[in-house]
Amino acid sequence: MKTYLDCIPCFFDQALRAGRAATDDRQLQKRVLDELGAMLSDISLDSTPPETGRLIYRMIREITGNADPFRKLKRDCTQQALALYPSLKRTIEDSNDKLLTAIRIAIAGNVIDFGVNSSFDIEATLKEVLKKDFAIFDYSAFRRYLKASEHVLYIGDNAGETVFDRILIEQMNKPVTFVVRETPVINDATAEDAVQAGIDKVATIVSSGTDAPGTILNTCSREFRQMLAGSEFVIAKGQGNYEGLSNENHAVFFLLMAKCRLIAQDLGVKKGDIILKGMGVGS
Repeated sequence: MKTYLDCIPCFFDQALRAGRAATDDRQLQKRVLDELGAMLSDISLDSTPPETGRLIYRMIREITGNADPFRKLKRDCTQQALALYPSLKRTIEDSNDKLLTAIRIAIAGNVIDFGVNSSFDIEATLKEVLKKDFAIFDYSAFRRYLKASEHVLYIGDNAGETVFDRILIEQMNKPVTFVVRETPVINDATAEDAVQAGIDKVATIVSSGTDAPGTILNTCSREFRQMLAGSEFVIAKGQGNYEGLSNENHAVFFLLMAKCRLIAQDLGVKKGDIILKGMGVGS
């Protein structure tokens, strides 16, 4: 997915929020915005938003000296999600279609996104998503791929959301490799965040090798690219992974909530819709 002019105000909004999270020094916060303004003239609209985000958050780290501005918020979100874990497991057990309910729960967790939302209500989102119709619903293909595959490659998104991913992983009942970011960027999950959520109890955790807020293959490690190329069943969570992988020639199931108007437009849905989209998976 390419960058739109409408993305530029969002870049400034993200940079300001991240700058404020990283430091209380207003001069450094202003320097972040000044540097972003200078950077944007050299950024191509043909690049994906996560590619630009990678440059922005590198710059914020360099200016503020804070490598993980959202660390406390990430930990707090994960703790909040873990507190819901027992009741969510009961919801699964009480449902008529346990796999579909687990998918809904995983998508509901996608609301935990500091790149888009400054605040969110996890419990209210869960109640809504458990009842909401899908705008794109490739569930039959998802079940077919799951049944036919011996292994799942699951590309994670945000810290805290990982608890909801864990629930889906447990329900799929297949060996899973769970992919995290190499270094902190926004509130994307690193290995440390995934372990806090208990992902290490249900999957093998690996890094994609990138510091981008999404999966941009030319910034990922050779090991991850080989892993992706050899995977027959791939799940990618969230908007950043959709932005980075939607034009790649590989079968992927995208699970996300369309929180951005431009991503909704690219998908042909409305903002706020929930998505289970298989790309390159056949009918």
